[in-house]
Amino acid sequence: MSIVKINVLTVPAEQREVLEQRFAARAGTVESSDGFEWFELLRPVEGTDQYLVYTRWRDEASFQAWMEGPMKTAHQGSGSGERPKPAASGSTLWSFEVVQQTPPKQG
Repeated sequence: MSIVKINVLTVPAEQREVLEQRFAARAGTVESSDGFEWFELLRPVEGTDQYLVYTRWRDEASFQAWMEGPMKTAHQGSGSGERPKPAASGSTLWSFEVVQQTPPKQG
């Protein structure tokens, strides 16, 4: 079965738009990685300033390969000098194994 990684990012209200724009600018980066299955950026609705970055992978090895390759490169910046200020002030990574699933409803 697949594995799920959820990155919990603390994002102040004034940085929400910045964070969402940065993720939109990287669209397609993770999707082309071997073993990638699913991505969602979840915006908090109420009661928290924490965004959830949900990714699903074929296995742990696929996730680790992405972490050491494309993800590391994306977070190092373009090499054109100054890196932009982080939009999130904290990060926690949760890991889960998928033990049961229901396929999406077909339209």
